[in-house]
Amino acid sequence: MDTINYSDNTTAGNLLNRLLDGDRAACSAIVHEYLKKNPSITDLYEEVLKIALHEVGSLWERNQISVATEHLSTAIIEGIMNELFEQIISGKKFNKKVVVACVENEMHQVGIKMVADVFEMNGWETYFLGAGIPTSELLKFIKQVNPNLIAISLSVYFNYSSLIKMLSTIRESFPQIEIIIGGQALKHLSGNEKRSLGDAVVLPDLYFLERYIKTIGNNH
Repeated sequence: MDTINYSDNTTAGNLLNRLLDGDRAACSAIVHEYLKKNPSITDLYEEVLKIALHEVGSLWERNQISVATEHLSTAIIEGIMNELFEQIISGKKFNKKVVVACVENEMHQVGIKMVADVFEMNGWETYFLGAGIPTSELLKFIKQVNPNLIAISLSVYFNYSSLIKMLSTIRESFPQIEIIIGGQALKHLSGNEKRSLGDAVVLPDLYFLERYIKTIGNNH
């Protein structure tokens, strides 16, 4: 296991150290202790999990940790998110559906899982397809469930061209369905690249997503 320790004593910093240790039990304890003090899942995702995982990704990009440690850290976070499912499911239900998926060839699904959870907390029927789904299969599923929205994640800039092709194909088949896009890679897009996304709504963070869901709640 890679041995890097941080003096950052925030919850995100403590979680990062335990992720690098591969200590799932300690990571879970840190998360549940945070939620005792602040029961907001959205705050947990934005202020703790995302920060820790982004640092893991940066360490891997700088070759300071192995790909195995990066994968293990991601798996631990996904496991902890699954532990929180009972807190995520909303008692209120709206007649709204969203299909949530990664760009074709994109293998990082934690961010889009967070998006799916926010929709769940707001009472939407959420179809989380995760990573690795071909566009052709996504189109079949959209036709099957007829959602109000489609949410797509782009975590790696390298997959930008795949995103553009996917958007074009979806719009050709389902021009009436609104598309929202999120993901770490969007921060690296140029102005022209952002304009090429057309009328897709870009989500900078989960707080924006929550406001957006409330705004569109009565309009779809």
